[in-house]
Amino acid sequence: MSNQSALRRLLKHLAPQRRLVMTAISCSLLNKLFDLAPPALIGLAVDVVVRGRQSFLSGFGVVTVTHQLWLLALLTLVVWSAESLFEYLYGVLWRNLAQTTQHSLRLEAYDHLQQLELAFFEQDSSGRLLAVLNDDINQLERFLDRGANEILQLVTTVTVVGVGMALLAPQVALFAYLPIPVILWGSLRFQKRLEPRYREVRARAGDLAARLANNLGGMLTIKSFTAEALELQRLQRESEAYRLSNARAIRLSAAFIPLIRFAILFAFLAILLIGGFQAVQGQLAVAAYSVMVFITQRLLWPLTTLGRTLDDFQRSMASTQRVLDLVDTPIRITGGPTNLDPSTVDGTLCFRAVDFAYAGRPPLLQDFQLSVPAGSTIGIVGSTGSGKSTLVKLLLRLYERDGGEILLDGLPIEDLRLQDLRRCIALVSQEVYLFHGTVAENIAYGSSGANLRAIEWAAQQSESASFIAELPDGYDTLVGERGQRLSGGQRQRIALARAILKDAPILVLDEATAAVDNDTEAAIQRSLERVRKDRTTLVIAHRLSTVRHADSIVVMEQGRIVEQGRHDQLLALNGVYNNLWRVQAGESPKAQGGTDALIRG
Repeated sequence: MSNQSALRRLLKHLAPQRRLVMTAISCSLLNKLFDLAPPALIGLAVDVVVRGRQSFLSGFGVVTVTHQLWLLALLTLVVWSAESLFEYLYGVLWRNLAQTTQHSLRLEAYDHLQQLELAFFEQDSSGRLLAVLNDDINQLERFLDRGANEILQLVTTVTVVGVGMALLAPQVALFAYLPIPVILWGSLRFQKRLEPRYREVRARAGDLAARLANNLGGMLTIKSFTAEALELQRLQRESEAYRLSNARAIRLSAAFIPLIRFAILFAFLAILLIGGFQAVQGQLAVAAYSVMVFITQRLLWPLTTLGRTLDDFQRSMASTQRVLDLVDTPIRITGGPTNLDPSTVDGTLCFRAVDFAYAGRPPLLQDFQLSVPAGSTIGIVGSTGSGKSTLVKLLLRLYERDGGEILLDGLPIEDLRLQDLRRCIALVSQEVYLFHGTVAENIAYGSSGANLRAIEWAAQQSESASFIAELPDGYDTLVGERGQRLSGGQRQRIALARAILKDAPILVLDEATAAVDNDTEAAIQRSLERVRKDRTTLVIAHRLSTVRHADSIVVMEQGRIVEQGRHDQLLALNGVYNNLWRVQAGESPKAQGGTDALIRG
């Protein structure tokens, strides 16, 4: 995507701030106009001193030299005051615009990110997304804060000064104009060559952020495998790639200003010499020559900042592309038009001829059939990769199935509003995620307005109240990032309390006891006995003791149901479930297809 395309897309996002943008532009232009006035005042002062009562000002009725000088002093005061005022105003306005834009764009990008399907996050790295939401948006903010004003003032300077010089001495002004096409041509050339280099810089920045995020999240593994040196080498490679890509861009951008200086020097010397000879010969007024000398510097010297301005522009456009590409990522899973009140849901689930395959992988579910009566507890067991957790992801519409249909109380789930569907399901997964905050905040997460009494009740139902009471600050204890200050079992029970407080008609436990000790599993089992009443419960487990008392147990293999029934019925079949039960009970299993896979799971 070109810079022009990125700029057009950015302007569309600035449309709601149109009034602020126009006011900031006006203040920038007025500031530059007053900034260009002093050379004209100097020329008038020289004219007064040289010509006295015959000066330019005398034509406005100010005859005496004394009065003319006092008038110039008053005009100088007004010009400098106005310049300072508008400099203050444009500084405030552009910075406010930069802050407002980065704030709204970051919220828009994050809100859009939350609506993307789970597959998007599995294909991208969290570090790169963090770089887009933080570094790239900050880069755009810095350009709006400073670069946009510099471009406006540069254009104003070239236009106003160019016209003024043409009116004063068109033949001399020609020499001041000669470097401008060279400068503009060089600027465009540099811009074209800088564009791909800064795209590479932003890509390397994303890779570096991804590496840092990945390593910080895996610090326990790094330490336990003494892989610090290895990870330092990997980070060194990513950081070196980022440094080298920046160095390539810097070498090119740094060469711009010295080349521009030589073009400016040529024009300035031409004005100094040719204008001076004409003034000596009387062909050019001394006052006009004075203005030409001063104003030439005002015309050409700002062009030396063009390199830095273009540098900022290239960086910001590369960042803008990445941010807006994220915002424009299509949302593939959208909700339907039907509203659904969770309090009216019975919880009947039906999977009919469901087909599904992860991208780039063989089909996982083929013609999958399962009916779950309202209020029942269904246990789902099977080997790793058999599709157990995938059923939950399809039910929550984290992925879209390839065929068949899933019904909730007889309604196709794609017809339901997405938020309503997910409000009907409380999920407790094996990998519990607690947010940095207090115990109470994590239990109440997703249940807005829950008071402390309701939080304490949910904690009691999940058998969390006893260990919470022993924490330093009770329910106000900070759990740390990802809940690292708590044990695995404590995190699991807080997650269960969170699901209980949600009070959804469907409760899903996805390997919720796989990584906890026997006491914690027993506590979760007791909690489950209490909370599963009057709600549909799906329990996905490898430990068969977790699903032993379920109303029905489903055994899955390779995306299909191979056995189904109650615990005693499945034992009597003397099949896959029986063999797995005997393995977990410490007995010698019979040879049976699928047992080895179940053990591996």
